[in-house]
Amino acid sequence: MHVTAGNAGIENGETVICRGQESHTSGPMVKVGQQAPDFQATNAEMKDINLSSFKGKRVILNIFPSLDTPTCAMSVRQFNARASELENTVVLCLSMDLPFAQSRFCTIEGLNNVVPLSVFRSDDFVKEYGIQLADGPLKGLMARTVVVIDENGKVRYTQLVSEVSNEPDYEAALQAVHAL
Repeated sequence: MHVTAGNAGIENGETVICRGQESHTSGPMVKVGQQAPDFQATNAEMKDINLSSFKGKRVILNIFPSLDTPTCAMSVRQFNARASELENTVVLCLSMDLPFAQSRFCTIEGLNNVVPLSVFRSDDFVKEYGIQLADGPLKGLMARTVVVIDENGKVRYTQLVSEVSNEPDYEAALQAVHAL
């Protein structure tokens, strides 16, 4: 499944609404059925972690602009609460936030069922996933997106949230995981 607001934009990117304005993603988003592109992201210890490190597990990528917004914080809390129910599944929470800020947020909130990772220096993620905001008020940050990847690294579900301030469809993402 792929949910989006349209196909106009920069370099075949998608259109989303961000703070009442049309914004465009940086390029084409990953598609259901394709192999999920590997990428590196940085953890709280400033170590690079690859998506391929989780091969053999189901992976939910919870991608969002910044933990400093209420909707982004809520998505991390929601996926944390639901991740404990999922077998052989890891939830990676990805944003441009610095790893220190992500770690502090998760520690203060007591969130142990998600893995916060920063893509602040991950050119491979930005290029391959195509969901960096290329214009608009949050230019440079990630659009709110959920990607479900199966144990073999194939993309099985995507949702690009059409209004950046809205929460993702948690139920649809979890159904996609349960269907694997």
